[in-house]
Amino acid sequence: MPGAPTPDESSPRYHGWRVVAACFVMAMLVWGFGFYGHGFYLAELQRLHGWPAALIGGATTAYYLFSALLVVFIDDAMRRFGVGRCVLLGAVSLAGSAAALPFVAQPWQLFAAYLAMAFAWAAMSLGAINVILGLWFRERRGLAISLALNGASFGGMVIVPALVFLAGAAGFATAMLSGAVVILALAVPLALTTLGAPLPRLADGDTAAAPHVAPVAWTRAAALRNWHFWSVSAPFALAITAQAGFLVHQIAFLEPAIGRYPAGMAVAITTAMAIVGRLVLGTMANWLDQRLASALSLASQAAALFVMTQTTDAAMLLTACAVYGFSVGNVITFPALIVQREFDVGAFGMLIGLSTGIGQFTYAFGPGLLGVVRDATGGYTAALALCIALKLTAATIVLRRPRAR
Repeated sequence: MPGAPTPDESSPRYHGWRVVAACFVMAMLVWGFGFYGHGFYLAELQRLHGWPAALIGGATTAYYLFSALLVVFIDDAMRRFGVGRCVLLGAVSLAGSAAALPFVAQPWQLFAAYLAMAFAWAAMSLGAINVILGLWFRERRGLAISLALNGASFGGMVIVPALVFLAGAAGFATAMLSGAVVILALAVPLALTTLGAPLPRLADGDTAAAPHVAPVAWTRAAALRNWHFWSVSAPFALAITAQAGFLVHQIAFLEPAIGRYPAGMAVAITTAMAIVGRLVLGTMANWLDQRLASALSLASQAAALFVMTQTTDAAMLLTACAVYGFSVGNVITFPALIVQREFDVGAFGMLIGLSTGIGQFTYAFGPGLLGVVRDATGGYTAALALCIALKLTAATIVLRRPRAR
């Protein structure tokens, strides 16, 4: 149902900015518990049950694959059932699965808990946030998405350390039950109020910013047959696969060279620089050639990885991590900005959901792929070389703009 006419998006009174704040909280919770938390769960479940890492990692892969299927249809779900209801389902799923993890006793129960958590990842993470903010913003969408997705980095910096501290002080069950309470206390009110507000009337007359490209009647099937769509989705699927793999293996790669605590500092630096990079992109998004900026970001990450393979000097490695981290957040932000600029406005939610699902399907295998290469070669040089190749391939593809009429 259409709501009231849209106020100026630059106005602090515009409700969309409260929606951005709600999406920041969503990102903080779902990345904290549904992404960064998986390393913590693996360690605790191994301690409790002695299960092999391959079993727990397999459940994590199943989680990402199932949520990749769900996120393809998140735009349809939010338009049909409402943003608030979908986020409410996600919050309840996230809290319920988090609370269940300390009590799983059989592998099938772990898989069931992770598959329940997949509903939360689909309803509260990247695809959902892009869809929600696409319903509220046109002119300031780049800034809105960048600000909201900083919640993802904040979740990694705050939630996982808090879970580790609580588990050490009071036990795994207490930590996870406390986390479930926090999820419900923060997300449920936002879903029922801020995110449940009537949607604005955005200008339907907006046109794609690439008028030289022949118009397409966009459906999911049409998108999968179209080079224009793949020129966005394919490069970022490759890039996020390499990125997910590197971030999971970052400490294991750095620790032998610089020690445990400096390796932990490198992760913190990488995360902090991701926030800086998102803020810079958000303020400049409307003035950038986004395909060129994407290619330069990916090339800078490839260069940073190359430096990491050539030195064991702590200062150089930390600097390379900072350079790499500057583009970590933007790799998942650029696809939405390019889709907004180059595709029909009415197809934004469907296309970004499909693109996000494709990327998530590929990056589910990233950590395992790097692990296989590392084990086969006895070190991380070849694994990082693979990441470099994926980044440079992605940079080359994203520069191949759609054919003009």
